[in-house]
Amino acid sequence: MNSSSLALPLERYRLDNGLRVVLSRDPTTPVVAVYLIYGVGARSEEFGRSGFAHLFEHMMFQGSRHAPKGLHFQMVEANGGYLNGSTHPDYTDYFEVLPSNKLPVALWLEADRMRGLAINEENLANQKEAVKEERRLRLDNQPYVTAIVDLWPRLLFRNWRNFHSLIGSFEDLDAATVDDVARFFKTYYAPNNAVLVLAGDIDLEESKGLIEAYFGDIEPQPTPPRPATAEPAPDGERSAVYQDPRARIPALILGFPGPRRRSADYYALSVVDVILTAGPSSRFQQNLVKGRRSVIQYEANLGWPFASASDYLDPGAYSLFLLHHPNFRTREVLEHVTEELSRIQRDGPSREELERARTFLRAEQIKQVQSNIGRAQLLGRHELLDGDAGLLNTELDRFLEVTGEDIQSAARRYFDPAIRAVLEIIPGRGEGDSR
Repeated sequence: MNSSSLALPLERYRLDNGLRVVLSRDPTTPVVAVYLIYGVGARSEEFGRSGFAHLFEHMMFQGSRHAPKGLHFQMVEANGGYLNGSTHPDYTDYFEVLPSNKLPVALWLEADRMRGLAINEENLANQKEAVKEERRLRLDNQPYVTAIVDLWPRLLFRNWRNFHSLIGSFEDLDAATVDDVARFFKTYYAPNNAVLVLAGDIDLEESKGLIEAYFGDIEPQPTPPRPATAEPAPDGERSAVYQDPRARIPALILGFPGPRRRSADYYALSVVDVILTAGPSSRFQQNLVKGRRSVIQYEANLGWPFASASDYLDPGAYSLFLLHHPNFRTREVLEHVTEELSRIQRDGPSREELERARTFLRAEQIKQVQSNIGRAQLLGRHELLDGDAGLLNTELDRFLEVTGEDIQSAARRYFDPAIRAVLEIIPGRGEGDSR
């Protein structure tokens, strides 16, 4: 098979304080993406301190040493840009996209809050309330979300670090003090625990000078402890039923323990996912939505719902979420899904399915790297999670090299009903039960 490797220009280096830097020049349009990813996520949290990683995503926009509250947004937007931040199980990230001649604005803002965040009683109190309100509006008042965010991880995992809520408990948030938050910041928001990516219309030497000027004097901190995320061996199927008062249509979530990141099975299961679920020709679309007419819509991938294949990190799972027609019992739908998984275990994919999957994966990667911010995010994740941003240029070949035999082998190894987790969501009131 011919190589499908990308040829994105990139340069990697490290400042004396440990900040890893990735530069990728593309002068096509006069725009630059500034992406800063920190090695801290929900799985970094200690018991009794749940929600700290997400709380910090909020705190990072409450002002810094020389940029009062609100100035970060004002400066980026006044210069024609936009920005955001997000929290994940294994990292937290922030970005600005703006005209390339305004690069110093974004670098100054990011360096200023890495150097010294405005952590005080007032900011902490108002962001605790902001997080609670976010929970009420985006989670508690939406159908299926409580089951997905709170119940599903507890079926999949035994280790608290892996199953606790990313947004945290109200009790832990209420108990958090300024000193607690300051310690968390000092531990994790340090240059030696971060990757800075610039992608777009940049001058490489000028960018290096700016990065050194803004970030070079920020003091490193001791290397943060690595969270103990290992899971015990599965001890049988786990299942539960949840009555969701906001749901109008029944749903099923099904999952299996997943492989190591970037292992042979990681690539094989990613291709399996494409064959099963991606696009109008996928097996689920053809056989469950159109054929049996039991499924209305679905989502699935390695890491669902908290990660995608690009930022999946073990221990994780391959999970599927399916909304189904009320005239089918959930156990019937489970049988239909199990039949599809058994078929790929038994027969593997057809030649046409494998080629369609390869075409889909090629197109997806091209789409992901077309924008400066998409390219920056992928480079940053590879540098942080894999230690090499350059994998973005070569990893597609690993997916395209997957064979039908690889797919059968991985499907047999991981789609084992004896170790699966199953969550049935039915419209109604009450919490339901586990078994």
